[in-house]
This record gives sequence, structure tokens and C-alpha cells, in this order.
Amino acid sequence: MMTEELTRSLPVSKRMVYDSYLKVIAKDGSAGIDRQSIEMFNENLSGNLYKIWNRMASGSYFPPPVRTVFIPKKQGGKRPLGIPTVSDRIAQGVVKDYLEPYLEPLFHNSSFGDRPGRSAHHALAQCQENTRKYSWVIDVDIKGFFDNISHAILMEMLQKHTQEKWVLLYAERWLKAGVEQEDGSIAGRTKGTPQGGVVSPLFANLYLHYAFDKWMDESSPQCPFERYADDIVIHCASKEEAERVLLLLQNRMAAYDLTLHPEKTKIVYCKNYERKGKGDNESFAFLSYSFQPRTIKSQRDIGTRFVVFMAGISNQAKAHIRKALREILVTRWSNMTLEWFAEQLNPKIRGWMNYYTKYSRYEAYRVFYYLNTLIRSWIKNKYRISSKAKMYDKYRAIQQAAPDLFYHWRKGILT
Repeated sequence: MMTEELTRSLPVSKRMVYDSYLKVIAKDGSAGIDRQSIEMFNENLSGNLYKIWNRMASGSYFPPPVRTVFIPKKQGGKRPLGIPTVSDRIAQGVVKDYLEPYLEPLFHNSSFGDRPGRSAHHALAQCQENTRKYSWVIDVDIKGFFDNISHAILMEMLQKHTQEKWVLLYAERWLKAGVEQEDGSIAGRTKGTPQGGVVSPLFANLYLHYAFDKWMDESSPQCPFERYADDIVIHCASKEEAERVLLLLQNRMAAYDLTLHPEKTKIVYCKNYERKGKGDNESFAFLSYSFQPRTIKSQRDIGTRFVVFMAGISNQAKAHIRKALREILVTRWSNMTLEWFAEQLNPKIRGWMNYYTKYSRYEAYRVFYYLNTLIRSWIKNKYRISSKAKMYDKYRAIQQAAPDLFYHWRKGILT
């Protein structure tokens, strides 16, 4: 094997390909444009892996077009998601695994998205802390960020950090790979990198490291920020400072072929019991949490309430979860069992609760009280109960017999 590998022109080993394969199958994922699933890929595993290695090691690997699916946004509308083939995800992983150890130490402490050991909760915690310290926020929305990344600028950035020709060769090929259109045709790409690609998040972080993170430290070091991929929040001490930084940011983005969304980018006043002023905007969304003034009870003075600026599940996220619940627990499906519904729902409920109860957890709990109303409606249809009192009796009897049936019941959300 070593002799065979040494005859190849590029330093891509079979181990690199296999390690990438293990990461791809761990994440599962849909089939690409060739409609080959992971299960189908595994039917000829050794042959398929050999083919990827052979082509990558010889410089003859060319990525196939990216399959496009449109997924709904929580705030409405749809965004395109590019799905590479299984083979291409593995190939991209080889380059990502090679580049990441070089790029990761470079990245900013306030960059959280798609980085080892960092999560959305880390970004939310820092954002919550900074809204306590700073009165104003710039809620930044880059219009179509992934679709507008400049290939030339990104390649220049990559060349600063690697001289490996095979890495640069494949990076450029992935940037230029065709994209499936809504009518099924394939279009070439002159800018952008598809959301959904294995290596795209690393490319995006590198791009915004230079376009934004590093620049912020140099131009406005007094203004902390959080960035999760292209979702950015900047904290400022005054409205005037926020306006100044926003103007500078608009010019900075233009230099990198990017544009701030004129309606979605806004300056927000973080109002609380100590801040008595007003702003045109007094809330913003970050990572599906809404940061806004909330009235809470004092833990020291019983009966006293005061206003804090705090994170909690956003209305868009609530609506998204309710819709997902309705699509699974269809109250008319009386031929199904509650056990079947619980089996479908519990992994999702666990994930939602783990994510959305980090702050203002009772706000998130309300969504699952809604699930209980769906369960009661299903019971009414299933057992043809006309009396509301009898329906509640049946509901409570089921809970008593199987208190752990639904994940949210285990957390005490029963009524």
C-alpha cells in the first residue's frame, strides 16, 4: 500500500479518506444529485473509498454538481441548501480535516459557529452578558452571505495559510462546482459557496475572520461582538457609537462584495429597569432566541417585579415547533397509538427543550403545554368522548399509567 501511495502525485492518503468517511456517516445526511444514499454507498464501500482516494491523490477529482433543496426559515420564506453527494462530502472532509488545525488557532474568541468545542449556547451566554454591560446593539444581517462570497478574495485568504497545491486546487473546484436549479438544470457558479457543504463553514469563517472579526478588533476594539457563522451582534455604549460603527461596517462589507440587509440590519436599545430611554427597536433575534425587555419577579423583595433585558425562545421558533408538532401528532389519526406518537416526538422534544430552555425556560415550556392540547384532542377523537370532563379524566389516567411516555411529561409539563 505504501509503495502504491508514494507513486501518487498528491499527499492524500487512504487514512485521510477513511477518517473523513467516518465523520460523514456519523452525521448521516441526504443523498446528493446522484441520489446515492449512505446505505447505497456502503454496499461497495471499499471500491467507493478507493475511487475517491485514487482521484484525489492523482489530482483528477472533480466535484459533481450540488443538489439544491429549499428549506423553510423560522422567520418565513425559504433558503436554498446545497447537498453534495456522499462521495463529495467525504472528499470535502479530507480538505477540511487538513486545513482546520491551521485555521482554528487563527479565529477570534467571539466567533462561535462551526468550531470545535464551541456552541450556540456559548454565543448566547456571551451575548446575554454583553447586553447587561452595553445599552445598544447592532443586529447585523448580511444579505445572502453564502451566495455572495467572492471566490478571488477567498482564494487569496487561503493562500495566506497554505501553500499545498492540492488543497488550493480542490478548494477552487468546489467553489466553481455547478448548482442544481429549481427546474433541474445545472448552473455554473461565479461566486458563493453552498450552505450544506462540508468545507463551506470553514471557508465562511475564514472569509468573515478577515472581513469582520479582525477588522472589528482594529477599528472598534471597544465594541465586543458575537458571531455565529454570518449571524452577528455588535455591542455599543451609545446610539451615536452604534451609528458610527454601522456606517463603517457597511463600507467594510462592500469591500468584500457583501451587503447588509437594509431592513433586517438594525440598531437596538437594550431597555431594562436601569435604562429609562427609548429606541426605535427594543428587541433583536439571535440564534432563534429573542433578546427583549422582560418583566421578572424579584428574588429578594416578594411581590416586586422589574424589567430586565433577557433572552428567551423567539416567536418564530415557537411557531416552527408548533407546526412540527401538528405535522406529527395529527389529532385525526385515531388509528395510531400514543406510544407511536411519543416515539416520533421524544427525540425532537428533548432537542428543543435542551436548546430553548437555557434562558427564560418557562417561555419555552408554553410550547409544550400546546402539545398537551393536541394530545387531549387526539384522545377525544380516539375514544369518541364528547364530554370535556371525561376527556380530561382519560388524559390524567393515561399520564398516571405512563408518566414517562412523553419527554416533556418527565419534566413536569403535565396540564
